[in-house]
Amino acid sequence: MGSRFAAMAAATALVLGMTAACGSGGASSDARSGTIHVMVYGDATNKVEKQIADTFNKTSKVKVVLDTVPGADYQQKLQTVINTPQAPDVFFNWGGGSIKPFVKGGLLLPLDDFIAKDPGLKGNFLPTVFNSAVVDGKPYGIPMRGTQPVLLFHNKKVLADAGLTPPRTWEELVAATKTLKAKGKTPIALGGADQWPTLMWFEYLYDRIAGPGLFQRAVNGDKGAWASEDSRKALATLKELADSGAFGGNFDSVKFTDGGSPALVAKGKAAFELMGSWYYSTQQDANPDFAKSDLGYTGFPTVSGGKGDPADVVGNPNNFYSVLKKTKHPEAAAAFLKLMYSEEFVKAQLALGNLPTTVNTPDFLGSSASPEYSKYQYDLVKAAPSFQLSWDQAYPQSASTRLHTAIQQFFDGKLDADGFIKAMQALPAS
Repeated sequence: MGSRFAAMAAATALVLGMTAACGSGGASSDARSGTIHVMVYGDATNKVEKQIADTFNKTSKVKVVLDTVPGADYQQKLQTVINTPQAPDVFFNWGGGSIKPFVKGGLLLPLDDFIAKDPGLKGNFLPTVFNSAVVDGKPYGIPMRGTQPVLLFHNKKVLADAGLTPPRTWEELVAATKTLKAKGKTPIALGGADQWPTLMWFEYLYDRIAGPGLFQRAVNGDKGAWASEDSRKALATLKELADSGAFGGNFDSVKFTDGGSPALVAKGKAAFELMGSWYYSTQQDANPDFAKSDLGYTGFPTVSGGKGDPADVVGNPNNFYSVLKKTKHPEAAAAFLKLMYSEEFVKAQLALGNLPTTVNTPDFLGSSASPEYSKYQYDLVKAAPSFQLSWDQAYPQSASTRLHTAIQQFFDGKLDADGFIKAMQALPAS
């Protein structure tokens, strides 16, 4: 996630006029006043978080104070306050690399005791999602928004006019790009100027070719993983696709965040776009007629001879709430976290277009903004043997800029395979 949601949610937060509300309370100073501070990323989803906080406060003696921080400022604000008297008791994060530094610093509360008292805090969530906030074998987060797998979207009419069907294999995708180019279409829209959309192609091809283990070893500090035969095969496959013109000739001047790449697909100038599941709502908002009739979606194609399971997905399993070790009200924090699998929470998230990862979510899919789409996503995530967290969230935030730069430079031909491997080996381990 990282910059992708910072870019989108920052704009949303500004429109909503949200301001940082972090006060002088926090984990170490609100024991006497009977409050816990919950720090969240400021965007449209705060509507649900405010509703759940209100529900909690109706019956709890210890009250939740919700501190919303505009998306563009969230990471910096969290880093600034996390080890001060102004730290929140509970805070929003992405799991993975986003919390590992805090775990290593001894700042977070392992949730084993919470789960021992209420097994539902673990058992009521899909395992592939819950495990994204497990660090060194211990759980440090409870899912609190919706899952965001990356899907391959397409324009149904463009494919039909070209006599094509959605590709199930990599060979079919490559063949489709050649057919589309011959018809004057850009085969694949790519917001390369944002950098992070390009990363999604790396994430999926590495998984399909090498399986999830290679990246997991790399992010844990095994620098040899990047130089492996499977890594080089993935890079060669990516380079061949990029050099074929599959993404057009000016993808580095196109952005997703300003609506540029989605417009190419909606207007029929491009056929495909690989993007997180929020793409559906993006098109519904900007191009509602297209979203209703001509927007299609599938999983990522299989790769012949690859070690990865074809059912694997990549993206953002969910966002999470973690608890600071120094909170004066752990019991209240545990009670608040229980609401993240309540019927009220699930229904409210679905009404916003989010897809919660609770095991009871299917019971309420009929109330979602798009039941068919929600069911497709849920089934995809539920069946996934591996849900790989976005690379720029699995690595520490300090690695994000260098990672994105290496991704872009490789696609642009400014880095060869050896140069890319060297850049990735230089990233700090999570």
